[in-house]
Amino acid sequence: MTSIWLDRADTFTTDPFEAGSSYDTVVAGAGLTGLVTALLLARSGQKVLVLEARYPGAVTTGNTTAKVSLLQGTFLSQLARQYSQKQVQAYVDGNREGQAWLLRYLDENGVPYQRRDAYTYAASPQGTEKLREEVSAGTTAGLDMEYVRDAGLPFAVHGAVRLADQAQINPMEVLDVLVSDLRSRGGSVVGGVRLRDVTGAGPATVHTAQGNVTANQVVLATGIPVLDRGLYFAKLTPSRSYAAALQLQEDQAPPPGMYLSVEQPTHSLRDYEADGRRLLLVGGHGHHVGRARSEKHHLGSLLDWAVRHYPGAVATHTWSAQDYLPTNLMPFFGKFPRGKGHIYFGTGYNKWGMTNAVAAAVGISADILGGNVPWANTIHHRVTAPSGALSAVALNAGVAAKLASGWGQVAAQGLRRDKSQPAEPAPVVPAEGEGKVYREGPKPVAVSTVAGTTCRLSAVCTHLGGILHWNDSELTWDCPLHGSRFSSDGKLLEGPATKDLPAAGKA
Repeated sequence: MTSIWLDRADTFTTDPFEAGSSYDTVVAGAGLTGLVTALLLARSGQKVLVLEARYPGAVTTGNTTAKVSLLQGTFLSQLARQYSQKQVQAYVDGNREGQAWLLRYLDENGVPYQRRDAYTYAASPQGTEKLREEVSAGTTAGLDMEYVRDAGLPFAVHGAVRLADQAQINPMEVLDVLVSDLRSRGGSVVGGVRLRDVTGAGPATVHTAQGNVTANQVVLATGIPVLDRGLYFAKLTPSRSYAAALQLQEDQAPPPGMYLSVEQPTHSLRDYEADGRRLLLVGGHGHHVGRARSEKHHLGSLLDWAVRHYPGAVATHTWSAQDYLPTNLMPFFGKFPRGKGHIYFGTGYNKWGMTNAVAAAVGISADILGGNVPWANTIHHRVTAPSGALSAVALNAGVAAKLASGWGQVAAQGLRRDKSQPAEPAPVVPAEGEGKVYREGPKPVAVSTVAGTTCRLSAVCTHLGGILHWNDSELTWDCPLHGSRFSSDGKLLEGPATKDLPAAGKA
């Protein structure tokens, strides 16, 4: 599964990694947050190194639907139920600044983007009240939202919220320009090097498998922080959602705007022009990472929905993305707790990273350089509402239950066997594209077959010990606790873990 953005001939060429070097700032993660932060710091004269475990855009930025919008479903009305108007206004102001910075930067660098009206629509009568609440929250915060009956979709809706003149982008074109701009200012972008730990302060030591470097500041722009000292894995729900690019029939055309449904499962729509063709991009049908009975079913349901409304449409690309949803709704960014004042981070963008990522980068760089950003200061001083605290309790109770049930199922395999019988043999080699977890002595083993190769690995996540789940759509091992993901041969792909899976029997 490769996104339409990542399916391209251009390849990233890494700068050399020089162990023992010193920098003003080391940024971990070459997505939109990391690269904008790095560029802002380099513009101020800092010596900046960006470390990327794979390549720029490999995780969330390269798999987004890439809407640069201040209409974000019904998110503002959700915020308004938990926070004061001052906090809601700060969120809007931050996103407005993030959007304006990004589009101005694209104009200055000749990167194309498209202006589109954004819509949140209700497919049922029950959804219209949520729309009216969103209009109220948005207009109170200074956004020119309006309630409309017709959203320009090829199926009936019961109403929609419209915010005119928003934008959509190709995110990889943005990252390409950011990398080039950063390098022109003396910055380095190194691929294939993963930050494993940060110790000390003034300067801090950044640990990687390829050696260490030192920096006065470190920025974690890794989707979810890969250092556990802030316990953000316990404040964020990891969510996996799906997307597809569709070639429509000649008598069909994508709708004129950018769309998101109120109802669950969510349905997102936008267009994209590639090789002279206007493709329809659809997305949605998300779930907690590692807890779906079948990821393939979620993707199939999304495609079925699209074909019902666009008969004869053919998928050219299918992919999925991972996002982190804060239990208290508001994104986290700024100084990292217990980071000795030298570590900064950004996370929890609620699937609206094109504006929130840039806003976080503006806030982080201002903190490092001694600037003052009023909306960021307001967000930093938020107080979690009781409903947000209850959401955190529920999230972590679910994590504890999943941890216990995962190990319990493995233990039960041993209890089901008659102790007088010989040890149960390992299961047969899984069929192509399949994976399963079984018990080998006291240890859980994950076995899968992909591209004709069978791999046997530890089935225990290297983060906090969850039993892994086989993702039958992407052919990966996913942790149902905090969202770490591994390839079929054990390579770490994303999440809070920092180590690959060991081979079976080596854990």
